[in-house]
Amino acid sequence: MHQQTRPQTGPDRVGAGSSPAFGGQDIHLFREGKHTRLYRKLGCHLHATGARFAVWAPNARSVSVIGDFNDWNADTDLAEVRRDESGIWELDVPRVAAGQRYKFAVFTREGARLDKADPFATRAELAPATASVSWPLGGHDWNDADWMARRASSDALRQPMSVYEVHLGSWRRGEGGALLDYRSLATRLAQYVVDLGFTHVELMPITEHPFYGSWGYQTTGYFAPTSRYGTPQDFKFLVDTLHGAGIGVILDWVPSHFPSDAHGLAQFDGTFLYEHADPRQGFHPEWHSSIFNYGRNEVRAFLLSSAMFWLDEYHVDALRVDAVASMLYLDYSRKEGEWIPNVHGGRENLEAISFLRLLNEAAYRDHPGVQIIAEESTAWPMVSRPTYLGGLGFGMKWNMGWMHDTLNYFREDPIHRRWHHGELTFSLAYAFNENYILPLSHDEVVHGKGSLLEKMPGDEWRQFANLRLLYGHLWGHPGKKLLFMGGEFGQRREWNHDSELDWWLLGSNHNRHDGLQRWVEDLNRLYRAEPALYASDFDAAGFEWVDGADSECSVLTYLRKSGGGEVLLVAANFTPVPRENYLVGVPKAGRWREVLNSDATLYGGSGVGNRGGVDSVPVAAHGRFQSLNLTLPPLGVVFLKHAGEAA
Repeated sequence: MHQQTRPQTGPDRVGAGSSPAFGGQDIHLFREGKHTRLYRKLGCHLHATGARFAVWAPNARSVSVIGDFNDWNADTDLAEVRRDESGIWELDVPRVAAGQRYKFAVFTREGARLDKADPFATRAELAPATASVSWPLGGHDWNDADWMARRASSDALRQPMSVYEVHLGSWRRGEGGALLDYRSLATRLAQYVVDLGFTHVELMPITEHPFYGSWGYQTTGYFAPTSRYGTPQDFKFLVDTLHGAGIGVILDWVPSHFPSDAHGLAQFDGTFLYEHADPRQGFHPEWHSSIFNYGRNEVRAFLLSSAMFWLDEYHVDALRVDAVASMLYLDYSRKEGEWIPNVHGGRENLEAISFLRLLNEAAYRDHPGVQIIAEESTAWPMVSRPTYLGGLGFGMKWNMGWMHDTLNYFREDPIHRRWHHGELTFSLAYAFNENYILPLSHDEVVHGKGSLLEKMPGDEWRQFANLRLLYGHLWGHPGKKLLFMGGEFGQRREWNHDSELDWWLLGSNHNRHDGLQRWVEDLNRLYRAEPALYASDFDAAGFEWVDGADSECSVLTYLRKSGGGEVLLVAANFTPVPRENYLVGVPKAGRWREVLNSDATLYGGSGVGNRGGVDSVPVAAHGRFQSLNLTLPPLGVVFLKHAGEAA
């Protein structure tokens, strides 16, 4: 920020040869908060002889464009405010070429000069520099038409979804620890994800962010993929490559807060424009960042347009909306007296609720087959139910309760687990109230929490056995799956965004890591091959307890069903004591084939199991007339599938 007086002179009209970018309908929708494609109107738009600029700054005294094309002189290219009271400033600059840096010089009513990055810029200067870059969105020929057609006609809720969560800057690095670009990452990531059998990649925010250590969650460029990894076209190549490999792309998107960096959205025109003026509404104490004013229509249109932008221009298959709980509650992370109740005296953020419903309605209307996923950690009802039924309209929701309860259980020494059995079973009491994703995310392996492997009790053998058991429980439990990178091979240290994963752990000298990776691969293979494990994830008819109450042995047994007649039995032993002659009632007589066993030597286990399968016997158990006499491996899980007549 520079305290400098603005000259009072300016042009009477937009630059020669230009025409207004906005029609009457655009302005109407913008002011109503329902415009979903503002990126086509605002920002920098290159044309044959230069570029057209437009920016919303209703309380500015004047605005000009500064950049490489005018030696950053604020007196050269002065914008004109539209006469429709929209607060939009426009001008045409004939000298602008692709790749040139620019900002808006916004002069406040008090005479201060604010040099602001373009809120609608499609590319930004490489951090720590903060200028926007004039850049076209074309230049990539998409090859994913078949993928997009299949997506539009599929029911994602009844398809397998196994998500590999990735931070691009620390998944793999180049020579000397250098960041790899989108194109270098594309083929490697696609091949790796295919080899391990995941269906989707979830990218932690790649929207432009000034502080690398924020992992992208402090966004300044809501329309720009970060330049740390290349150009917009490079990012399109990454998405296209993943689609070509049959992998969906989920993008982490953060409409809950934004940083207060001087070049960003904060006090954009010298006033609280995108955020509330009152810190009880406009400042987030936990993240030390600004909160969007969801009650301001123009701000709603900005955020709606950002969401649609990634779906429109980058063919993203899903948005994971970060920190939804912080948007829903006015008192989130605040003490008494630090928040302002709504008009009814309640703690619900009515404006944010309205915005989220608009977001979901627009996404599902315009992009059949996409998913909008809520990271929501409270008991707010009907998050993943349609808006016409009174829900928020999300397609899915992260099951944070399952994640915390399950990890708390696994931290317990097995000798004590009998007293914590309910932490495993409680999730099934509400499993079908929402469309859940079961996450083991990045948040659980940072800030002193330890890696997933380090959370497991016991010696090294028991740690790996516990971790294989955890994953088996995750893949058997109703709900879609998510695993953060490094977890698939048991990285021992916490995740560090400044270095790549510990790939050196894989190899013949570290067979337990290799075994764990093979286990994840085979879990995904079985999961994708068996509709019983995914087709009825959100339907209570797809799950049936055999015995969820055997706390004394710390054993769970249950059935997964597809609705088409396929049935799988899952039996998990959460102690290091093998359970021999363990009787389990089953709904069908005949041969039950052991299709997966986490204790197989292939995965680093001890090799305890059922020798490929078990024939049922006419002995009543668990309310059924047929049963299996099983051997349950120590700290192990087995999957069995009915295979017809007895051997």
